[in-house]
Order: sequence, then structure tokens, then C-alpha cells
Amino acid sequence: MKAILIILDSVGIGAAPDAAEYGDAGASTLSHLAAAAGGLNVPTLQKMGLGNIPPLLHHRPVESIEGVPPEKNPIASSGAMREMSDGKDTITGHWEIAGLEVDPGFYNFPFENSFPPDLIAAFEKETGRKLIGNKAASGTAIIDELGPEHLETGALICYTSADSVFQIAAHEEIVPVPELYRYCDIARRLCDPLRVGRVIARPFIGKPGTFKRTENRKDFAYLPDEQTILERLVEKDVPVYAVGKIEDIYCHRGITESVHTGNNADSQALVEKWTKEKDSGLIIANFIDYDMIYGHRRDAKGYAHSLELTDQWLTNYLPLVKEGDLLIITADHGNDPTFQGTDHTREYVPLLVYRPGEPAENLGIRRGFYDIAQSLARFFGIPAIPRGASFV
Repeated sequence: MKAILIILDSVGIGAAPDAAEYGDAGASTLSHLAAAAGGLNVPTLQKMGLGNIPPLLHHRPVESIEGVPPEKNPIASSGAMREMSDGKDTITGHWEIAGLEVDPGFYNFPFENSFPPDLIAAFEKETGRKLIGNKAASGTAIIDELGPEHLETGALICYTSADSVFQIAAHEEIVPVPELYRYCDIARRLCDPLRVGRVIARPFIGKPGTFKRTENRKDFAYLPDEQTILERLVEKDVPVYAVGKIEDIYCHRGITESVHTGNNADSQALVEKWTKEKDSGLIIANFIDYDMIYGHRRDAKGYAHSLELTDQWLTNYLPLVKEGDLLIITADHGNDPTFQGTDHTREYVPLLVYRPGEPAENLGIRRGFYDIAQSLARFFGIPAIPRGASFV
């Protein structure tokens, strides 16, 4: 008996009721990217009931997903989840999926002169390198802007965003990747008193005008002060297998085995491999391309194509999910590629639950991503967690 939890990074499905508080009123990742691409061709997700979700939401009028109409007889249960935590970032979304609630939210740096002077001074003293940037910026844009200065001086490009992040970009020929990770460890320790969600290593290669970020990105997350469902499962001898950046998001806790894949194709191949090989336990994966490559770069057509490739993979993958298994597909936040700016968007996320041999149900609107954690606790027969209602 095994469960597979797939998190489609940033695939939101409509503005949350409190979206205006985050400057995100009107955001709707799936419907807007589908419209921009002239329709979304995802027949397997449609059969699972993806198109049945928008009518559940409180939109007036309902924003349907072009090319993905409701399915009369879906093969999976479907619903949507509303985030209860304060935030719209990777850590907040994933932690809530794992049973936690982030309240108050993580600390966000201001957009200009972002980092406090004492933090900059301590960071420069411990690393021996100057810090340049010190503002909110698109990662690709700030590398283009400051990359030449970095190559000449060795100063580290440090920047933030609308999320709670301290990001460090460095050319792999100037700062070897292990050294960049060491600098991020230093930044992580210095940022802890502020409750910063993530420190992120952003290595890149190339020459001015052709800089390119590599897949050696690494996240250094704030340490949760409560057990996640992953830790609770491992304590009860239920193995947990992590795919992608999952190990970093959960600070390498509650994980039996992990592989840090850097793109969707590698993550999907590993999920398929482990589904065939593992007889029991939880396989949890983050599919990162939608957010990292397309959402932040506001590439709606690329985003749509990436989802279509995942749908093709799902067509061949679903037969591997056997009777008695549980497959959950969801997301951690939105990132509407047609919206203003380059940041995440506060949205509902889709919920698709596939259990071969069992009838599909309308799961409605779930108040809290942690309904997934509660459902996993029920599925594996371990004690209930403090939050959430099981849909199992």
C-alpha cells in the first residue's frame, strides 16, 4: 500500500478570497495560461476531473479552463484547497500540505535596500565577499544587470522578491557550487532570527549577454518547529521517498530516501521508477518547471506546453497506480503568467485524488492544504494530526 503525492509547483486555479490583500485580485493561473495559449490539451487531467473544479470556486463569472471542460464521469475525485497560512510562497504552501500552519507568516524584505545593514555587515565579514544587488528583482534580470560586475570583482549578487527569500547568485567559475552552498549556510543562520522562509543558491554560467542559471539551485529552508506528516510517518516506520527539491523544503527531515532532481522530466522518471519498485510508503514529488522556467518568466505558452507534457506522462503513469494505492495531485500556490510582476499569486490550488476501483467524489472546497496531511495519516493508519479533515 503506497501513496503518491505530486505537487505541481505554482499551478493555481483561481484567486483566493483574500487575494486582494496580496495584490493578486483577478489572478487565475490555469484559466489565464490556457486562454493565452489558445486552449490547453490535457485529456488525462480532464478525465481526472480538472475541469470540474472551477465551477466549485466563488468566481463571478466562473473562469473555466479553455480546452478542459467538466467531465461527466471523472476517474478521480476533485476539489480545490484554500490556504490558511499567511503567504504565497513555496515553503508556506508545502508546509501546510504537510500539516503545518504558518501564522504569522515569514518575514518579507522591503523591495529597495532590502537587507538590514547589520545583516549585510555580518554576511560580508563571514564570507569575505562583498554583497551587490540588495533589492527585489527577477533572478534572470539581476544576473544580466550585475553579472559583469560579479565576474570582475567576485562580489555576490544578493536579492529578494515578494516572497520571504534571501537569494545568492554566483557564476560557477567564480564561486564553485560547494562554496556557494557554504555561503548560503551562513546566510541561513544569519536570517533565522528574522524568520526568513528560504535562502536560495542561484548558480549560473555563461558570458555577459548569455548568462544561464543551472540546475544546481539549492534551497535552505527555515527549520519548522513542529513535526510534519513526513516525520510522523517515518516515526511509525512508514518510509518517505522525496523527489526534486522536497528534501530542501522539509530541511531533510522525515525522509527515508531522496534524489534532488532538477527538472520535471527527471522527477517524473523517478516517480515512475519508485512507483514500480516500492511496495509501500509515501512518494512525494515537486514538479518545478512550471514555476521556475515559465511562471516567473511570464511565459504562458511555455507553461501550457509543460503541462501538456506532464499530461502525456500521466497517461502512461496512471496504470502503475494499483488498487489500494492513493495518488494525490495538487499545487503549492499560483504563479499566473499573464499577471502583473513576476511573483507568485495567492490562489486556490487544485486537488485530484485517484484511487483505482473507487468511485469519484466531489471533494468541494477544502479549508486548509493540511487536509492532505490528515488524509495521509488516515490512509496509513497513524494518529490524526492537529489540523485538517481527511478526504480518505
